Amino acid sequence: MLEKNEGLVIRAVSYGEANIILTVFTKERGKVALMARGAKKTNSRFSAVSQLFSYGLFYFHYRKASMSTLSQGEVLEPFSQVRTDIEKTAYAAYVCELLDGVTTEHEASPSLFTLVLTVLRFLEKGEDAEVLLRMMEVKLTKPAGIKPELDQCVNCGRTTGDFSFSVKEAGYLCDTCSTLDAHRFLLTPKQVQLIRTLYYIEPGRLGQIRVKPETKTLLHQILESYYDTYSGLTLKSKRFLDQWQQWKP
Repeated sequence: MLEKNEGLVIRAVSYGEANIILTVFTKERGKVALMARGAKKTNSRFSAVSQLFSYGLFYFHYRKASMSTLSQGEVLEPFSQVRTDIEKTAYAAYVCELLDGVTTEHEASPSLFTLVLTVLRFLEKGEDAEVLLRMMEVKLTKPAGIKPELDQCVNCGRTTGDFSFSVKEAGYLCDTCSTLDAHRFLLTPKQVQLIRTLYYIEPGRLGQIRVKPETKTLLHQILESYYDTYSGLTLKSKRFLDQWQQWKP
């Protein structure tokens, strides 16, 4: 039976002279692999919907045990600004590769689908990309199976007072338990709350958050160290993004 799924192209790999294998994160089926036959041809009906970051409707006969073949596609949002701006492209590529890395095929997650779609829409509009990425990283710790303790001290359970973030202990440490990690990240109360907010906030409200440059740098250091320690992911897009941050004025 032919299915219609909302989806986002998060990876596109050439196959042969004319075909593209798409990794599409769908709202209904989760991550699926689709063969888009002839998509590389200039007159192909699949050429537009096979573009990286495209959001659209994908029609295919779903097969869980093998790759499905794309029968029809319709672009709903091309995210052309994201695709034509090298910096936005770098951020979006990281978002998609991170999503690909922490999810498994055929596990639907409408909330994750909404999250990534919302982030791409914010990138298209020119919202603060660094804050968008930090939100993605915090929220994706749960599907990655590495969520840190953000609601209380990871050691004693204390919920009030001053806290720091410990990569080693995987979460917040209160001032009493801070001696457990000499390399913990020191945080102000506002920074403690910000990390919690990034985890719990509805994605559509993110545009209301404004973050100081020094806090962005701290968040990047914390989450980079945390993912390097626990995720096991090696992302090409992250290396490029780090280099781009050094190159840009």
